[in-house]
Amino acid sequence: MQSNRAARRGGLAALAALTALTVITGCSSAGDGNQSGAGDGTGPIEIWAHQGNDAEVAALQATVDSFNSSQSDIEASLRLIPADTYTQTIANTPADKLPDVLDIDSPTLASFVYNQKLSPLSEYVDQTTIDNATPGSIAEGTYDGELYGLAQFDAAIGLLGNRSILEAAGVTIPTSVDEAWTADEFADVLEKVAAVSPSGKAIDLREGGFSGEWGTFAFSPLLYSAGGAILEDGRASGALDSDASIEALTTFASWKPYVASGQDGKAFPSAQVGLLWGGHWLYPNAKAGLGENVVALPLPDLGNGAKADAGSWTWGIGASTQNGKATGVFLDYLLNDDNVNAMVEANGAPPATQSTFADASLYQTGGDLALWGEQLAKACAADAVTDACVSVYRPMTPGYPTITARFGSALAAVYRGADPKTELTNAAQAIDSNFADNNDYK
Repeated sequence: MQSNRAARRGGLAALAALTALTVITGCSSAGDGNQSGAGDGTGPIEIWAHQGNDAEVAALQATVDSFNSSQSDIEASLRLIPADTYTQTIANTPADKLPDVLDIDSPTLASFVYNQKLSPLSEYVDQTTIDNATPGSIAEGTYDGELYGLAQFDAAIGLLGNRSILEAAGVTIPTSVDEAWTADEFADVLEKVAAVSPSGKAIDLREGGFSGEWGTFAFSPLLYSAGGAILEDGRASGALDSDASIEALTTFASWKPYVASGQDGKAFPSAQVGLLWGGHWLYPNAKAGLGENVVALPLPDLGNGAKADAGSWTWGIGASTQNGKATGVFLDYLLNDDNVNAMVEANGAPPATQSTFADASLYQTGGDLALWGEQLAKACAADAVTDACVSVYRPMTPGYPTITARFGSALAAVYRGADPKTELTNAAQAIDSNFADNNDYK
């Protein structure tokens, strides 16, 4: 399972990645940057990856080693780059100097396509591998109708509850996404849980990260749940500042009196509060602290069904590789059941292939995170949200760094008491201005 230290490191890496891309997305023009060649399916290939936790590194290196041992036509070499500088390294490396295979933090994929760093996968990866990808893997790896990334694992997010505290509060515990608490019910739950929690508070929202990527990842789904959105037809104005989006953040700010301030994940496993807004990486510590009392819950339903974010690292092919066939063979191997299972055993994440997800006991019926597995089985892209989908992947656009920076700032300001309409209107205008300055990233 992924440690808290590793999870924090991953979060910082994502923030560093998006900070880097905020600088670079405005300085390139889109075009057909795919200069890849198929090759003859033999020879050396180079792989770059961010340096995750020790268990993840060991699993990846074992995959590369076993791939090399399994055949004699292709020799794969792995270069690990520190996570906090990884995305900046990709951004600063000319396309013709990039490796044959590289992993990508999924919200940054569109920026790398726009900056002509990646090649489409379908020409080189076997169709059976693509068909085995989960809907979420396809959603987070697709940009402008083309598949550029496939993932070994995803991310799951929702509420974790302390069953003993929730039962003492006398609240009904949802057992499926369809039973998610409504906005009014959630307000009532917070009041009742706070009344019986040792801290006098109900929930830890990990508020220290509101202005960063955590804010967008964790709380932008509230907009979709309320019937709003971040973008509509490529524009934030009319979506991010819509009445529904404003209502969503108004509701969010109303929870503040029940939040355990400054805890950032620590209050829940010590049983000081009954609820935690978090992801799969927080489950191991919660399980260690609370044992069988841990229960996975959906996020509240603000009117259009419960929504949650998802998405993690995905794998792509460098735009200038001349070994396309060989890279495809490696990615087929990387994404087979044995290697995906080894990786998710190392980090506790939900698998991003259908065959391994079906056998992931933690996320299937009877598993502690089965409800979050139910969410991931109902995934959609941000531009195709329906009442039926639950896991909504972040907007796939080269302008995402501006989106997350502006939304996070607005979220944090509203939480501190600022007017939601003013903050979201300003954020929408800034996002649209950035898009206009970059020819809508066309």
